Amino acid sequence: MPGQRRDPRVDDYIDTLPQWQRAVAQRVRDLVHEADPEVEEVIKRRVQPYFVLEGNICALLGAKDHLNVFIYDPIAPDPHGLVNQGRNNATARGIQIRRDDELDESALLELFRAVIANNRAGGWRRVQSSP
Repeated sequence: MPGQRRDPRVDDYIDTLPQWQRAVAQRVRDLVHEADPEVEEVIKRRVQPYFVLEGNICALLGAKDHLNVFIYDPIAPDPHGLVNQGRNNATARGIQIRRDDELDESALLELFRAVIANNRAGGWRRVQSSP
């Protein structure tokens, strides 16, 4: 899609996942780009896909029985309860998506937009410390 900054190494990573995880990972990828057309993809930690815009937004990691979506903002609102891992983590939270889970796409898009807004405002640490 025009304006999106996709990295073929992310395709390579997604292609290694089981079929159901590939489908979910691709949808998450599309949603993070939908959240803001300036989102860029990078590979960190040798193979892990990260989505960044003025800071980390999220990362993907396939596991044996779920797909992890790491959200790199512990203060972005999650009114729909997507986060199911690391709620009290100081720097990041996670969403574990299992094979039969239904992905709440509008809620995930909302969460990504909140993280991006905090990144554009100087990062969640700055936002958190603002009066």
